[in-house]
Amino acid sequence: MDITAISIGLLIGAIIGTTIGYFILKKLQSKQEKELLYKAKIQAENIKKDKIIQAKEKFLELKEQHEKTINNRERKIQEKEFHFKQRENNFNKKNDEFRKREIGIKEIEEKLEGQIDGVRKKEEELISSQKKQIEILEKVSGFSADEARDQLMETLQQEAKTKAMATLKEIKEEAVMNANKEAKKILIQTIQRVAAEQTIENAVSVFNIESDDIKGRIIGREGRNIRSLEAATGVEIIVDNTPEAIILSCFDPVRREIARLSLHQLVTDGRIHPARIEEVVAKTQKSIKDEIVEVGKRTCIDLGIHGLHPELMKMVGRMKFRSSYGQNLLQHSREVANLCATMASELGLNPKVAKRAGLLHDIGKVPEDEPELPHAILGMKLAEKYGEKKNVCNAIGAHHDEIEMSSMISPIVQICDAISGARPGARREIIEAYIQRIKELENTALSFDGVTKAYAIQAGRELRVFVESEKVGDKRADELAFEISEKIESEMTYPGQVKITVIREKRAVSYAK
Repeated sequence: MDITAISIGLLIGAIIGTTIGYFILKKLQSKQEKELLYKAKIQAENIKKDKIIQAKEKFLELKEQHEKTINNRERKIQEKEFHFKQRENNFNKKNDEFRKREIGIKEIEEKLEGQIDGVRKKEEELISSQKKQIEILEKVSGFSADEARDQLMETLQQEAKTKAMATLKEIKEEAVMNANKEAKKILIQTIQRVAAEQTIENAVSVFNIESDDIKGRIIGREGRNIRSLEAATGVEIIVDNTPEAIILSCFDPVRREIARLSLHQLVTDGRIHPARIEEVVAKTQKSIKDEIVEVGKRTCIDLGIHGLHPELMKMVGRMKFRSSYGQNLLQHSREVANLCATMASELGLNPKVAKRAGLLHDIGKVPEDEPELPHAILGMKLAEKYGEKKNVCNAIGAHHDEIEMSSMISPIVQICDAISGARPGARREIIEAYIQRIKELENTALSFDGVTKAYAIQAGRELRVFVESEKVGDKRADELAFEISEKIESEMTYPGQVKITVIREKRAVSYAK
């Protein structure tokens, strides 16, 4: 019984001890879990604080980069505004100079009017002297007063009219020569420096596409592609509602050509993204540079010009992408060079030097930078810089009368430049309008009595008029030339000036049998 009781007691004690140990163990586990949870929370808070600090630092870094980008853009905008203001100020200065010269021209016109008034007074004095002479002749001649008066008046009027017309013509020619020379010089300088290079024909190229769907691919997502193209080429790309066409706008024709060729390659390839755009533009730029050098070398070889400086050769190559008044500059320069060589050979001068000057006479139109100088002066300075001879430099600088001519080559280059520009169809003039102007010139001359034939020659710069010798005398021929010129001036619009030549011929034919 005692053993049983002891066993039972031990069993009960074991059960109680196990239970108490279980509760004690559970309490210890719960306490450890709380400590681990507390530590995990503290660690999580520390990680959170670190991430917040990193995010703030990243935000500050991005904000700083964004501010730098904005500041750079603002600086560029300010620089462009400053450059624009400088150009505007230069234009205002030139405009003021033009107004001053215009006032000078008006003063010349006033002087001319004064001279005309003097001529009229002299004519009046002549008429009064004629009256006195008539009275004397009436007494001496024995003619009746009416007969003598009619005869004398007719003679004296014709003489006075001829002399007055000759005097008036001389005065007018002198005034027109001076006034037109100054006015044309001012206008040419103004147009050349300000407006000529800003025309649509010289600033815009059109890139044709097969369909308007390609426009979206060229623009790209959020405009990334078109921005990359503009940044890489320096050309403004205009994508508007024009069907199947994209407009490339830039003053530099070489950059426009690079942009056009790059677009063509990208559209043909089909892969259009910023990285690909930069790669294609870089390859196209290298290709264009190589082409410029090759065109310059080939042009010099074709013309037989040797020893030309590499930089001048590059400028000759750049002429391929430049136009002047609708005429390709390289083609124009080659034409002038060949004409100069021919004319120099005929005159017994050095044709190689003349050809060299003819080829380089417009290099002032193609430098990459555009200083505010007339292209003739700029071309002369470039030629001097790269070791060209004095006669060649003088011919370049004097082909628009910017400086005084000091060599026999200079007038040849000037003449050949005018010949190339005056060739029908060479420059921007519709052939129908040109033919119509020629016909109007001829019809104007044919409208006068006594004119049998009229021919417009020299691209409409000269009018040859043939008259009947029986109807038109020598004095009447002078009057007729003057009247035709007056009618052309009042009724027609034409470039430059028109020379009127009246030709009177008397032929006596007989046959000996």
